[in-house]
Amino acid sequence: MALTRVWSTSAALSLRVSVPCRGFSSAVEGLKFAKSHEWAKVEDEGKLASVGITEHAQEHLGDVIYVELPDVGVAVAQGTIVGSVESVKASSDINSPVSGNIVEVNKELLSSPGLVNGSPYEKGWIMKVEMSSRDELNNLMDPDEYSEYVKKKIPNITEHKDT
Repeated sequence: MALTRVWSTSAALSLRVSVPCRGFSSAVEGLKFAKSHEWAKVEDEGKLASVGITEHAQEHLGDVIYVELPDVGVAVAQGTIVGSVESVKASSDINSPVSGNIVEVNKELLSSPGLVNGSPYEKGWIMKVEMSSRDELNNLMDPDEYSEYVKKKIPNITEHKDT
């Protein structure tokens, strides 16, 4: 599968202030989450899913400077790698949370990969997939389940301090 490379220029980078992790906002209502930290939002009467990385994932990556997007028309299976996101401090694969055909990619990321940081659930979406099976959504977590998953997977550092 061919991938499109997206580079950010230094002029396109903006200073982003880190804020403490907060509870989920209304932006995540109706989203489904994968353990690999991608989300899917079902649209178009259940036929289409917008896909992106979670706020948790982008916070741990830091400022995104590079996004590798999949090609439109490619068939993907749930859990397969479709691209990658790179930041100034880390790189992470993007896995598809649903199976189907990629019908659109977010071309705004070509010039503004930082949208993944600034608006991960809205302007920072990665691709849209015409789903082959809605049943796969049952393999994903709702917002509350994902929040609990993240809390268990990444315990609070202060709990492990030596006294």
